[in-house]
Amino acid sequence: MLKIEGVTCRYGKVTAIRDISLEVREGELVTLIGANGAGKTTTLKAISGLLPPAEGRVVFAGEEITRASARRILALGIAHCPEGRRVFADMTVQENLDMGCYLRSDKAAIVRDLDRLFARFPKLAERRKQIAGTLSGGEQQMLAIGRALISRPKLMLFDEPSLGLAPTIVEQTFAIISEIRGEGTTVLMVEQNALAALRMCDRSYLLESGRMTQSGTGREMIDNPHVKQAYLGG
Repeated sequence: MLKIEGVTCRYGKVTAIRDISLEVREGELVTLIGANGAGKTTTLKAISGLLPPAEGRVVFAGEEITRASARRILALGIAHCPEGRRVFADMTVQENLDMGCYLRSDKAAIVRDLDRLFARFPKLAERRKQIAGTLSGGEQQMLAIGRALISRPKLMLFDEPSLGLAPTIVEQTFAIISEIRGEGTTVLMVEQNALAALRMCDRSYLLESGRMTQSGTGREMIDNPHVKQAYLGG
């Protein structure tokens, strides 16, 4: 479904990722792990059109999207749930979800999808008229996920979904991501909680200092001596 081939991205003169390649197959849950500053978020930005690669190719569902606009990439079926949630803080819950429907015109289907979304996230239903910036961190994460889901993506990109959340909310968030994958949406997730990410994924890639250094199934990565020592506490 998604292929990244030899991608290099820069912020000015600083190279954030260099010559990385990865693949996400349809129906998989794939994770990117690595330390802060390794290039994980940059990789997702390269996929979603927020930071066009300086070199290399990004191909989604057979179409090259290397320098496509973020709007075009969303229209093709890639939704990005960013680090730090990034809800529209001054807008209501409902208005945030409406933004997720921005490229859709099937009004009846949108109503049905919203009903399903509120059934999944009843707190959002209760707070649909509430200003998003006044929600708790966990509620904002649910809103960010809902906003991405309502666009009906084929591939969802999650950037540090557990960041800043209480342990019980982290478990709930990971369970929701697994459910989304189980319902047929392909998932590529960046997550600093390496052990949790590896336990739930099909395959994983390790980024270190902007380069891809290891890859394998979740089990293979958990058993990898380097990964175990550097990222799983020995």
